[in-house]
Amino acid sequence: MLTHRFLIPILLLLAAAGCSEPVGGAVAPASGPVFGDLEALLERGTLRVVVPGTAYGEPSLPRQGSPVAQQRELAEAFAVSLGLELELVPAFRLREMLPLLEQGRADIIAANLTVTEQRRERVDFSLAIDQVHEVVLVAAEDPTVATIEDLAGRRVMVDRDASFWSTLAALREQHPDIHLLPTPDHFDDESTLDMIVSGEVHATVRDSNIAEMYLSYRDDLRVAFLLGERQAIAWAVRRDTPALLAALNRFLTTEQLTRPREAVFTADLPELQERRRLRILLPNTAASYFLWRGELVGFEYELARQFAKEQGLRLEVVVPPRRAVALDWLEEGRVDVVGGFLEPDGVRDARPVAFTHAWHQAQPYVVSHADQDAVEDWEQLAGSTVAAVGDAVLWDELDRLSALHGFELIALPDTGGDIEEAISDLVLGRFDYAVLEEHLLAVEFARRDDIRRQFPAGAPAAHAWATREADQELLTALNAFFRKEHRSTLYNILYRRYFQDTGRIRRQQDERVRGTGQLSPWDDLVHRHVEPYDFDWRLIVAQMYQESRFDPAAQSPMGAIGLMQVMPRTGEQMGVTNLEDPEENVRAGILYLDWVRQRFSEDLPLSERIWFTLAAYNAGLGHVMDARRLAAQKGWDPDRWFDHVENAMLLLSQHKYYSQARHGYARGSEPVAYLQRISARYTAYASLTTQDQPNPSGD
Repeated sequence: MLTHRFLIPILLLLAAAGCSEPVGGAVAPASGPVFGDLEALLERGTLRVVVPGTAYGEPSLPRQGSPVAQQRELAEAFAVSLGLELELVPAFRLREMLPLLEQGRADIIAANLTVTEQRRERVDFSLAIDQVHEVVLVAAEDPTVATIEDLAGRRVMVDRDASFWSTLAALREQHPDIHLLPTPDHFDDESTLDMIVSGEVHATVRDSNIAEMYLSYRDDLRVAFLLGERQAIAWAVRRDTPALLAALNRFLTTEQLTRPREAVFTADLPELQERRRLRILLPNTAASYFLWRGELVGFEYELARQFAKEQGLRLEVVVPPRRAVALDWLEEGRVDVVGGFLEPDGVRDARPVAFTHAWHQAQPYVVSHADQDAVEDWEQLAGSTVAAVGDAVLWDELDRLSALHGFELIALPDTGGDIEEAISDLVLGRFDYAVLEEHLLAVEFARRDDIRRQFPAGAPAAHAWATREADQELLTALNAFFRKEHRSTLYNILYRRYFQDTGRIRRQQDERVRGTGQLSPWDDLVHRHVEPYDFDWRLIVAQMYQESRFDPAAQSPMGAIGLMQVMPRTGEQMGVTNLEDPEENVRAGILYLDWVRQRFSEDLPLSERIWFTLAAYNAGLGHVMDARRLAAQKGWDPDRWFDHVENAMLLLSQHKYYSQARHGYARGSEPVAYLQRISARYTAYASLTTQDQPNPSGD
C-alpha cells in the first residue's frame, strides 16, 4: 500500500493542474473500488488522495515549496485530523483524475486543480484554497512575446485536458494563427519547458503559482503575460460525499486562517518594522504563554507584547512542538526571536545565533514527593534516581555528581519547557527526585501540596532570548528593552502575577487550556449555532472576545448589543429581536456573518473571504468594497486583506481618498486593528486547542 511514508527519488516532476495519472491507468488501491461518505472512511481507516505521479506509477516527489508539495502536506494533515491513514493514489494525466473519484478508487483529489464548470458537473469542489492566473511562459531570451497577438504563427504546447487548452482554444477564435499543440502522453512538465528553451516550441501556459515555483530555480524562462481573470484552485470529492466535503472545508478553513502569511523569511528590525510583524517562539507553558478565560497570557508573552508595542509591531506567537526545534526554526527564518527561558550556556553546538543579556535568573532545586524525608546534600541521594532536563546547563555537573555520589541520573523528556508532566511522574514514583528551577516550581507549589523542595542544586541559571546573529539591530533593541524593564514596575508586577500571587496562579492553572477545554463560558452555545454555517467555532469565540470580552450585557455607544455587538436593525434583518438573550444574540451574529460572507465571491481564497467578511461585519460592506476598489487602483491585490486591502482601508480616513469613495469616510484603523486582533487570537485558539472531530454521521 502506498502511504505518505513511501516516497522515492523524483523521476519526473509533475506539478501543474494538467499533470495526473500514470501511463496505462492510475495505481489504485489493491482492494478495488470502494464508495461511501465520511462514515465509511472512518470505518475503513484510510483516506485515498489523488496526487501527481510519475510515469512509473509512484507518487512524484515535488520540488520543496511547490504548491503540489504544500497540498500533499495538507492532505496528510487532514488525514491525521480524521484519525485516518493517508493512502496516495498517484496519477500521471489529468484525464484520469476525475474518473478515479467516480470509480470509487479515491476519495479526494489534491493536485492544484482549477475549478471549471465542466468539472463541477462531475465532482464537488472544496472551498477555494488559492486563486491563480493562467500565465504564458516563454524563453527568457525571447523578448518578442508580450501579448496574445505576439503568439501568431507560434507553437504553444499545453495538456489537452488542462483548463489551459480550453482557454487557448477560445482565444484562437480571434487569433487563428496560434499553433496549439497537445503535450505528448510520455512528457513530464519539465520536458515541455525544455522544448521552449531549445526553441522547438515557443510557449506554454501554467498556473501562476506553479510558474512561480519553476522560476524560483530556472532562469531560462519568463512570464510573458497573463491570460484572462483569476481562477480558483480547490480540491475535489465525489458528488455523494457531503459529510466528507463539510469536514474538508472545516479543516481547510482552519489551515488557511492560521497559516502564516509568509512562513519563512529572515529580517532585522528595520525590515520587521516595514512588515509590521514580530514573530516570537514561545512554548505553551505556565511560565511563558498560555490561554486563560479566552485571554492570551504568560510572563514572557506579556514582555514580548510590550516590546512589540514599543516598536510598533504586531506580535505573532509561534508555539513549537518541542524545545529542540527552537533554534533551528530561528535559523530557518520561521521566527525572529526565541523565548522560553533559554539558557545560553546550555547551547553546546556552534550556531549563528546571538543571545540577549540575561534578564532573569532562577535557582534550581532538588524536589521530591512530600512524604520524602528531608535531605541536605547529594550524598544522601545515593542509590536513588534523579531526573533533570537533558539540555540544561546543570546537566554536566549532575552527571559528574551522579558518578561521585552513586545516584542514577535520568533525562526528562522534551515537553517544551512545561514541568507539569515531570511533577506528575515524580509524585507517581517513576523517579525519586527531580532538579527543577524555582520560577517553574512556584507555579506548582501554588496549586499542589504533594511535593517538597529539598536543597539548592548548583548556581542560579541565567535566562535570555535569542535572535539570529545577523540581526544586530533587533538584538540591540531587545537589550535596551530589558535594561529598561528588568526589575522595573512592569517587570515586578508581571513576576508577582505569574510566580508569586498564589491565588491567581491557582485560578489560572485550574482554568488554563491544555490542548482541550473551554475558551469561554459560551462555547456550547456557539457550537450549537455555528455548525450549519461552516464557521470554525473558535473563530466566532475570538470575534466574540473582541466584540464584548464575553460580556452578554455589553452595549456600545452606537447601540450595538450583547456578546456579538449586534445592532437592533441588523437583528431585525436577521429575524432576531431579543438581542439581550445571549443565545439569540449569538444566533443573530452568526446569521449576519453568513449573510455578509455570501456577498463575497466563492472563488476568493477561503481565508480571504473570511477576513473580508469580518472586516465588513465591523466597518460595513460598502467600506470594504470601497477599500478593494482603492487597493486595485493603488496596485495592491484587491483579493487579499492583510498588507493589501487593509492598507487601502487606512487611506479611507484621508479626504483625498474618501471624497472619491462611494461610501465616503471610514475610520480605517478600526477594522484593521479588529482583524489583526481576531487573527492573532484565533491563531492562538487553534494552536492551543484540539479541533473537534467531525460528526461521522454528518448530522
